[in-house]
Amino acid sequence: MKLLIIGGTGGTGQELIKQALEQGHSLTALVRNPEKAKIAHQNLSVIKGNVLDFDKVQEAVAGQDAVLSALGHKRFFIKTTILSEGTKNIIKAMEKHNVKRFICITSLGINDSRFKLGLYYTLFVIPFIVFFYFRDKAKQEKIIRSSKLNWTIVRPGQLTNGKKRGRYKHGANVGNYILTKMISRADVAHFILSQLNDATYLQKTPGVVY
Repeated sequence: MKLLIIGGTGGTGQELIKQALEQGHSLTALVRNPEKAKIAHQNLSVIKGNVLDFDKVQEAVAGQDAVLSALGHKRFFIKTTILSEGTKNIIKAMEKHNVKRFICITSLGINDSRFKLGLYYTLFVIPFIVFFYFRDKAKQEKIIRSSKLNWTIVRPGQLTNGKKRGRYKHGANVGNYILTKMISRADVAHFILSQLNDATYLQKTPGVVY
């Protein structure tokens, strides 16, 4: 399958690239800084570009079978619309080039999964550290949900750098109102790739945790 991965230089994006190549997919990665793309492979093409640049996004989207977004940023304390505006470009490009399958990572604790990252995130991290980031993620989700794509929004718990287990909980009712549930980036990538040919979560927002 021909896949476009956006956000491929982040921790989860790198796992997506690694595991997708192991599964034999043909990949394109749209990245701002190609020097941070740590994997070189004959089935991986790296395009330098910003998700806010529609021309670059549509260049990357053309000819793909699916788009996987691990888009993120580190501007937690700054009011920003990188995620929501970038996702508008992705969706517009996908609709233009008739690419239907879109899987995007956001987080538990957003929209109808509010409070499910546990008390520590609900009472401290979200309101005081990642408020603007999560607000933009919430807008991002609403934009995806209003599209006509075959989308799935994946909401992981707190991300770790642990190894891939291949065993985890997923669905609408995962997470916890008191405790913070974790999941490795490797297993988030594993779950996302498992959804490429699975219609279970089409137009749904499954959480993923241990």
